[in-house]
Amino acid sequence: MRVMVSEALSDHDMEILREAARILKNGGLVVFPTETVYGLGANALDERAVRKIFEAKGRPSDNPLIVHVAEPAGAEKVAFVPELGIELMKRFWPGPLTLVMPARSVVPEEVTAGLKTVAVRMPAQRIALELIRLAGVPVAAPSANLSGRPSPTDAAAVEEDLGEKVEIILDGGSTSFGVESTVLDITGERAILLRPGGTSLESLAEFFGYTPLQAGAGAPVCRRSPGTRYRHYAPNVPLFLREDESVWGKVAAWEPGERAYIGIRPPAVPFGCVRLFPDVQTYARCLFSVFREMEKAGAKVIVADWPEEAQVGLALRDRLRRASGGSVSPE
Repeated sequence: MRVMVSEALSDHDMEILREAARILKNGGLVVFPTETVYGLGANALDERAVRKIFEAKGRPSDNPLIVHVAEPAGAEKVAFVPELGIELMKRFWPGPLTLVMPARSVVPEEVTAGLKTVAVRMPAQRIALELIRLAGVPVAAPSANLSGRPSPTDAAAVEEDLGEKVEIILDGGSTSFGVESTVLDITGERAILLRPGGTSLESLAEFFGYTPLQAGAGAPVCRRSPGTRYRHYAPNVPLFLREDESVWGKVAAWEPGERAYIGIRPPAVPFGCVRLFPDVQTYARCLFSVFREMEKAGAKVIVADWPEEAQVGLALRDRLRRASGGSVSPE
C-alpha cells in the first residue's frame, strides 16, 4: 500500500506514521523516504524481521545493513561509540554520513553479516526521523529496490521493484540527494572511507585536517559497508562510461534510436534519447531515476558521461562504475 506523507507532518501524516511504526514494531516491512534514497526498513533488533528484508530484495546475506536512528543517542544502543564518533555526529548528523563502529551484542548477525561492526546513521529527513522515533526501535534499512537494480529515489520506483512485498510505502516525493550515504569506518586509529556518498570527501578532510584513506576495491575492510562487493545500481541494458572518446566505437553496433545518453557534456554522435544536466549535483540526484526512465523509453544501451571527481562527483563515479560492471559490446 502506497500512502502520501508530507514533511509538514500534519495530523493526518502523523496518523499514517503511527500505523507504519506499529508495523515496524510488529516485525513488518516499511518503505520510507530519506534524503538519499528510499529505504526498506525493519526493526533492527528483530532477526526475523531483518530476514524479510533480504527475502524481499533478493539480497546476499553477507551484505550488511545500515541501522538508522532518530538521534545520536540512539547509536549507543547498537554500537560502542568512540569519542571520534561523537564529534562526527555533532558535525554531520543528521545527514548522509554512515559510521561503522564496533557492534553491541544486541544487534543480530543478520544486520552485521556476522561481522563485529555495525553501520549507523541518522537521516536528515523529517518523515524518516519521526517514523523511527514513533517505532521506538533502531531501523535497519537498505535501499528499497531489488538487489542490483538502481536505487529508488521516488515511491513509484519502489512499487516497480517490490510491489506487494511490503506492507506500506510512505511516499514523501523525490529524494534530495539521489545517491546513498557516505560510509566511514572509525574503528581504527585513522578513519577509512569505505563508500563515497552524500557527504563529500572534501568536507571530511576539512573536519579531520587530513584526507581519509579510501579503501581499495576488494579490500577486506570493505566488507563492513553495504554497496561495495557486488554489482549494484544497474539498469537492465548495457551501460558504458564516457571515460574517453573510444566509447563511441563501443556503442556503434546499436542504431542511434536504440541508444540513450546521460550526462553534462553533450554526446559526439547521434542518440535517440539524451538527458543533459547543468551540474554534477543534478546529475547525481537524477541518475537512478533516469536509468529507469531510459529503460521504459526502450533504450537498448546507455552511455553515461564521466564526471569530475570533486564533491559529489566521487560518489557519482563510484555508482557509475558499479552499475556498468560487465557491460560489453556485441560482436
